[in-house]
Amino acid sequence: MEIVVNKTKMLKTIQEEFQKCFPFLKLEFYSNSHRVGEGSSKKQALNNNLTVGETPQFKKDSTIEIEKSMKVSELEKAFANAFGLNIQVFRKSNNMWLQTTITDNWSLEKQNQNGKEINTVDTTLPEENDYHEQE
Repeated sequence: MEIVVNKTKMLKTIQEEFQKCFPFLKLEFYSNSHRVGEGSSKKQALNNNLTVGETPQFKKDSTIEIEKSMKVSELEKAFANAFGLNIQVFRKSNNMWLQTTITDNWSLEKQNQNGKEINTVDTTLPEENDYHEQE
């Protein structure tokens, strides 16, 4: 899949485009970067109603090609290098979203498949806060 990122595009639009291809994953944007295997603080989360140009670290308009075989860490690095955007990938786990810190070396396809397998059919449960994976 290809995502075009420009200064007028809203963060939530990028999230929606990504989730069309990976329905059990989501992207969140942060003001600060993190290392591979490290989580991001909710205090640093950016409002998804911002445009890309309103983020403090945005570099330039560009396009990113996202392959199912990409590792989470590669995608996060690609967003930082291409756009200056700090992202974190989350995986759906029943009624909550987990930051994929421990499994940053998994492919997006494997993350999405794992989310699909974990999820229950019961969608009546309210969504919980976001969490880090536990070892």
